[in-house]
This record gives sequence, C-alpha cells and structure tokens, in this order.
Amino acid sequence: MQNIDMVSDDAIAPVHRIALAYAPKSARAAWLALLQFESKLADAARPGRDPIMVQLRLAWWRDRLAESPERWPVSEPVLARLTAWKGKHQGLLPLVDGWEAHVVGEDGGRELAEGRIKAYAALADLLGVTAVDTVRAAVQHIDDPHAATPLPSPMPKAMRPLAVLRVCAVREAKGGQPTPFADLARIVRAGLLGK
Repeated sequence: MQNIDMVSDDAIAPVHRIALAYAPKSARAAWLALLQFESKLADAARPGRDPIMVQLRLAWWRDRLAESPERWPVSEPVLARLTAWKGKHQGLLPLVDGWEAHVVGEDGGRELAEGRIKAYAALADLLGVTAVDTVRAAVQHIDDPHAATPLPSPMPKAMRPLAVLRVCAVREAKGGQPTPFADLARIVRAGLLGK
C-alpha cells in the first residue's frame, strides 16, 4: 500500500487527502499521481505569473508527458508517481492544454473543464471503470457545483475519491454556516456508496 503519510503536506490539498482515503489500495497510486500532477499544473499557472513563464512551465510538462517514463528526470517526484499510470500518462495532456488555455485564453475555463474531464476519464480507463457518464457528470459538478444534479449512477469503487471531491465542491459552493456532522456524513456516504 502506498503510504499517504509519506506525501509532503504541500503535495496535495487537504480535501484531496480526504478523497484519497476512499481510493481502493489498487487505485491509490494512480489517484495520488493525478492529484499531485494537477496541483503542480495549478501552481505553474497560478494568478500573477507572467503568461510566458506559465507557458514555458506547462510546455515542460507537456514534453515530459510525450516521452517514455524511462526518459523522465528522476529529480521530479510527480513524474515518479506518474509511473503508476503504466504508460497511459498521455491521457493527461488535455489537462496541461486546459491549464494553458485558462491562463492565456479567453474561453472562460471551458477548455480546462474539458481537459479535467478527459484526465479523469483517462484515470477511469486506467482503473478499468466503464461508467464514463458518471465520471463526466461528477467532474462537471466539480467545475460548476451550482449546476450539480444527482449522478446518473453510483460512482464505481475505484473512482470513489471523485465522488468525495464532488460532494466537497458542491458543499463549498453552497456557502453558509458549516455543518460538521452533516458535511462528514455526506463525505462518508460519497466515499462508501459513491452517491
């Protein structure tokens, strides 16, 4: 089992740590790699950075994803984690393109949302999940939590962290006073039942 405690505190957000706890042992390494990868991309594209520098950083990641893992620099921990994708890491290229469009484009975040959907669909494929409509709907709810509706079907076990991320995004979008017990119940329900 991949030890989540071995991941540095800045590697993934606390909500991602909670979601990751619901990943089956066989899926945890691939999940962790995706979450850390997107965190790296978000950091590279953070507001206030020069768009040219952002494009250079994202181009570096795009170039690495185009390569075989054997050619990756050993000094980058996220690339080491991406070996868990067993050569299917090119499914993450739309996510890099989406972050670039988010920084330099004027599409209102549509390409980033679509890139995120494709990345999670690639993860589902890697994990043998065929419920692509459910995965797509959950990612859309993360990107636009105000439009969230019930999922078409319960989230398959290998993708339960996505159900948790969806529930957390919808709860955060509602704002208002935190309801710790109700919020915890929603997270546990999503993690255990995929709803």
